[in-house]
Amino acid sequence: MKHILFCGGGSAGHTVPNLAVMQDLEGKCRLTYAGSSGGIEERLAKEAGYHFYGVPCPKLVRSLTPKNLTLPFRMAQSERRALALLNELKPDLVFSKGGYASLPYLFAARRLHIPALTHESDLSAGLATRLMARRCKLVLTSFEETARRFANGRCVGSPMRKELFAGSPSRARAKYGFSRKKPVLLVLGGGSGSRTLNEAVRACLPALLDKLQILHLYGKGSPLSNTPRGYTARSYEPDMASAYAAADFVLSRAGSNTVFEALALKKPALLVPLERASRGDQLENARYFEERGLCHVLRERELARPDALPSALFALRNDKALRARLEHTPVRNGTPAILRAIEEAFGTL
Repeated sequence: MKHILFCGGGSAGHTVPNLAVMQDLEGKCRLTYAGSSGGIEERLAKEAGYHFYGVPCPKLVRSLTPKNLTLPFRMAQSERRALALLNELKPDLVFSKGGYASLPYLFAARRLHIPALTHESDLSAGLATRLMARRCKLVLTSFEETARRFANGRCVGSPMRKELFAGSPSRARAKYGFSRKKPVLLVLGGGSGSRTLNEAVRACLPALLDKLQILHLYGKGSPLSNTPRGYTARSYEPDMASAYAAADFVLSRAGSNTVFEALALKKPALLVPLERASRGDQLENARYFEERGLCHVLRERELARPDALPSALFALRNDKALRARLEHTPVRNGTPAILRAIEEAFGTL
């Protein structure tokens, strides 16, 4: 039985897509996960039942700081530890979802001549993908335009968990205590919690709840002390199939995985891209789909206006043309195409 080592992390956006692919490989090969020690990938991989291996993985800080001067030395140390681990595990291939937590393992795989694939979710490739593209057999992408930037690029779409498509709207609404009288807004605050977005939603709850019901997945942070009627809040929801099934439309950041999920599930979305402390990937993703009439976008700086968020959400709710375009969008679950790429590159599993 072949052994595939999955790596990548630093955020749920790198980890959850890996787990989607692993889910469909169950029983076909041996699966292990490697990433940064103590990172979110360790918790999520273990919760999914996979054996996890971790090494300290240094991260580039996107600001002028002396800490970045030590990055080459810390990376060399991480690579040595990853090299020892891969020598011990002897995987047949390495599959990377990117992020700083994947780099030591991809460097080690290259030195040991272990074939590797990597997947890039965003329109503009991240640093890990750019550094390792030539060292991988294929660079798989969610966007056609991204694939064309690499000699070994191939667009396969975004990996998604198959259970996302199995939700029942009626059962989901009952689960969260929602009626059929008002539409449901799903607010995705992000795995680590978007303080700016969460606070903006809570600040205008009276205006929103006059016309909507809200399922608020706020990530890290504190819940409201008094929960208004029609408002359900959870820090984390493992049953995302029900969360999406209950929703008529979505308010979210513009991480590629979430945007592709909303498109595949035909959910109109208002995107508020992360811009501060970011390389600008979310803004690019949001603009790409906005230009094609498949979402609405609200810039983060506009959240300071008290009426901006309610106005934008009600405009999205009333956009019938967008709903019609969503019904004809070709976006689908990319996991089957990724599995075909794995089989093509490394033989039948």
